[in-house]
Amino acid sequence: MSEFKLTTEGIRYIALFESLTGGVARDCIIDDENDRIIFVIKKGDMGAAIGRKGSNINRVKKSIGKQIEIVEHSDDVKEFLENVFQPASIKNVTIVSKNNKRLAYVEVANRDKGIAIGRDGRNILKAKMLSSRHHGVDDIIIQ
Repeated sequence: MSEFKLTTEGIRYIALFESLTGGVARDCIIDDENDRIIFVIKKGDMGAAIGRKGSNINRVKKSIGKQIEIVEHSDDVKEFLENVFQPASIKNVTIVSKNNKRLAYVEVANRDKGIAIGRDGRNILKAKMLSSRHHGVDDIIIQ
């Protein structure tokens, strides 16, 4: 696992998130460019974080005033990448080391490539940020 630092603002958002949802957040990325906040939550806490009919996550959105995205953490890089790319269906993830860089080749179903990349590349950007912070992956190639 790679080391990462949380900003003071990130720590405040995590405290707010945990108090409103009951889920445990492991990381918080403030993506001002895309006007969103990405939380990485403890494995198994997705249900608590979302709440019945999305009530918990909507409460967080309302109090922060930004779009909220949640990714479930996993110590396994392949499972983590599958979680990051939800709801796109991932066929296979291969981790390769080339030229001192760790690359992830993510095979996505053809119908879900647009979802995996996202509008203006938002989803692939999120995947690259999170996989770099949590698993030391330098780049992601979608196939």
